[in-house]
Amino acid sequence: MKLRVDYRASLRLVGTVLKYLAVPLSFPLVVSLYYGESVMPFVVTMGLTVLVGSGLEQLSESPDIGAREGFLMVAATWFAVTVVGAIPFLIEANGIPFVTSAIHPESTLANPVNALFESMSGFTTTGATVLGDISFDSHTRGIMMWRQLTQWLGGMGIVVLAVAILPELSVGGAQLMDAEAPGPGIEKLTPRIAETARALWGAYLGLTVLEIVLLYGLYLTGFAPNMDVYNAIAHGLTTMPTGGFSPEARSIEAFSAAAQWVIIPFMVAAGTNFALFWHVLTGDPKKLVRDTEFKFYLGVIGVISAILAAVLFLGDGLVSVAPSDGTYDQLYLEGVRNAIIGSPESSLRQSVFQVVSIVTTTGYASMDFNAWSAPTQYGLLFAMFIGGSAGSTGGAIKIVRWYVILKSLRRELFTTAHPEAIRPVRLAGRAVDERAIRGIYAFTLLYLVLFFVSTGLVHLDAARIGLQVSVLESMSAVAATLGNVGPGFGVVGPMGSYLDFSNSSKLYMVLLMWVGRLEILPVLVLFTPEYWRR
Repeated sequence: MKLRVDYRASLRLVGTVLKYLAVPLSFPLVVSLYYGESVMPFVVTMGLTVLVGSGLEQLSESPDIGAREGFLMVAATWFAVTVVGAIPFLIEANGIPFVTSAIHPESTLANPVNALFESMSGFTTTGATVLGDISFDSHTRGIMMWRQLTQWLGGMGIVVLAVAILPELSVGGAQLMDAEAPGPGIEKLTPRIAETARALWGAYLGLTVLEIVLLYGLYLTGFAPNMDVYNAIAHGLTTMPTGGFSPEARSIEAFSAAAQWVIIPFMVAAGTNFALFWHVLTGDPKKLVRDTEFKFYLGVIGVISAILAAVLFLGDGLVSVAPSDGTYDQLYLEGVRNAIIGSPESSLRQSVFQVVSIVTTTGYASMDFNAWSAPTQYGLLFAMFIGGSAGSTGGAIKIVRWYVILKSLRRELFTTAHPEAIRPVRLAGRAVDERAIRGIYAFTLLYLVLFFVSTGLVHLDAARIGLQVSVLESMSAVAATLGNVGPGFGVVGPMGSYLDFSNSSKLYMVLLMWVGRLEILPVLVLFTPEYWRR
């Protein structure tokens, strides 16, 4: 059987991306030099990625690709960079046989499955972690900064970045960006697709730098005493990609209320279609305020935040006694209750921060919402399925799909009462193509089916190894990895980790993060015979 896919051309472009991955690896290398740490994890990884990337480039002379090659290239690129991203973790924990000893042999990342999980979680901006100890006692500052940087690279998209800066990828760039960009589609902002990619990354970079400056400004003015330059950069690199990794074990709870208020609007911006920022910067700010999806996005965040703020303010959103398993100390719960109940500012801040973090799939935590009552936790579980805007760095199903589904359901009710009526579904004043609507329904159904099947598999595997997790915990773990949200509830809560799951479950969650970031179809299509054969 003759293959219909030019896999050599696809792998050639994968090699190009891998070769240039050595450039961002130089940043954590510089950080390690500054703090007097070993640079071997990054030097070795840089050498390997250049060597492997150059080898793959020899597979084909032509970089021209079509839609089929684009799917293969994008899916393979994301998996390949994840494998490369795991190498510094493994070297830090295990060393290099006969060359260097382990820097932190006690690290949980000594397990290759854990290293792959952490790397995939980083590049897909999931924010789920298997680090047993998030501290500089168990990991170097260079490694922790690499962990942050993986999310920033994955946020706007590695392939979109490659299209923006590598001339050889400009041919076929539209197919690559369509296959990678989250959401139903990506708006072509300029006549040349490479210029569009540069415009998107320019807005992304600008907002990242602005957040870093503001966070460090809080440190200089005394409003956030522990938001030093390292933490400011680390959190700037993981807010805009809606990543959620933090070098602090308590996430954003470790910082002041002022820091939390500064981070909130940047999480909102990260969940917004970045094309709208391009229109604002080019003199058309009305495009932002008139955008239907953006208004619906803000409305959903506002409604859910207001409900949870009222619940927290009235005192019904927190557990009243410490769980019997000793998960929470009674003094901790009483301190949380005293800080929130009856405090309008604290109740509002905690609810808005957590809702924005979950809806945009950022995954930060301003407090341990494991201490919240079951109804509020189910509210956050529901928020995990909403997602940010199309063209944003957010994951999950995406707000625009829910908007179209609601509009189409309303249309069905109308046409049921008026069978003779012809009423198209409109988005921003334009009729949505019926094929696009069917595609949205198909994607949403596939997403939900994958969620429920995966919940069953993860729950059964946990029972197999004797890991006591509730159905809610299993559901949240799957929703958090498939939707690239990060934290869930219980053992995988915002102050917990996925470390206790078996290697098989963690590998399955690696798959979920991979297909979730690429929105399922670009990965699953590779496993169909029709994709490969003529």
